[in-house]
Amino acid sequence: MYQIDCPHCGPRAQSEFTFDRPVEAIVPPDAAAADALQALYTRTNPMGVDDEVWRHTYGCLAWLVLTRDRVSHAIHAVRALGPEALS
Repeated sequence: MYQIDCPHCGPRAQSEFTFDRPVEAIVPPDAAAADALQALYTRTNPMGVDDEVWRHTYGCLAWLVLTRDRVSHAIHAVRALGPEALS
């Protein structure tokens, strides 16, 4: 288990949080694309650093974006989810 530094509550155990999805899955695929369903349900699982959406389920209930290494689980950044977090 590791610690996640919630911007609202401070450092908390990872067990208080729930993983939701990678950030790129927030934006739906182009509905006109022939493989829209394929793009929606089939995702890659690359190694390396990626932005992910998490929720502080057993805390302040905030939605967060974690920049996390998928191999080492090292967390590089945590920010509140909002329009400024996705840019």
